[in-house]
Amino acid sequence: MRLFRLTLATIFQRLAWAICALAVIALPFALPMISSATEKPLLVQPARILAAWDTLWICAVIWGLFTAAHEGESNATSGIGEYFLTTGVSATRQLFAIWLAVLCFVAPLTLITALICQFAAAPADPAEQAMWWVLNTQYAVLFLLVIAPLLLLSTALASRFGGITGFAVTVGITLYGLYGVGYLDHMLKLEENPFLHGFWLFSPQYHYADLTQRLYFKSGALPSQAFWMMVLYFTGIFAVYAGLSRLCFRIKLSS
Repeated sequence: MRLFRLTLATIFQRLAWAICALAVIALPFALPMISSATEKPLLVQPARILAAWDTLWICAVIWGLFTAAHEGESNATSGIGEYFLTTGVSATRQLFAIWLAVLCFVAPLTLITALICQFAAAPADPAEQAMWWVLNTQYAVLFLLVIAPLLLLSTALASRFGGITGFAVTVGITLYGLYGVGYLDHMLKLEENPFLHGFWLFSPQYHYADLTQRLYFKSGALPSQAFWMMVLYFTGIFAVYAGLSRLCFRIKLSS
């Protein structure tokens, strides 16, 4: 896993991850203090929940996908990929190593966010606190199942089409899956369109993984059956993206 260690060290030395870590740790406490939530103490914890998970989404989408795209492009254009190929590291292993290195920075941010919500924004009721553990765990799992394949796809697209394309396409897919499908669904309820309906059916429903509102309104943890169905759904998307990523990934410039 020499490429993994090289990518990990490269990302670590840039220190951009430290800005994300600082934001994830500090903003959930700082933003509620400078908002209107301070006028009503009961609103501080809900505001902290929103700040924590929104900050994580922003850092993962902007920094995470950008970093994955940058590393994928660099591996193909700098000759590193071709060098490792001559040492017996296949293209599949290179893609996995780069992806895993980026994920090693995103996963701890997810854990930090879940712990902040658990210990700094949990309800006082012991029964609700037990539910809070389950809900935060569910949110962390679903978040990683959404962002992990996007990191993989960003790396692969950037290696073939360039960093800007890899980053822009995956950000677009993420925003569409979080917000765009909702607008499309609303449009279809107002006016039926078979083509758009088919497009909607095959769209990534990332908004299902955003459990911020369930935390905010104390709606409780997802039922076990619903949660595992969502895990299966996002795992299926992961498998599709993994296949597409392997097809797109390249280790050297085209001749």
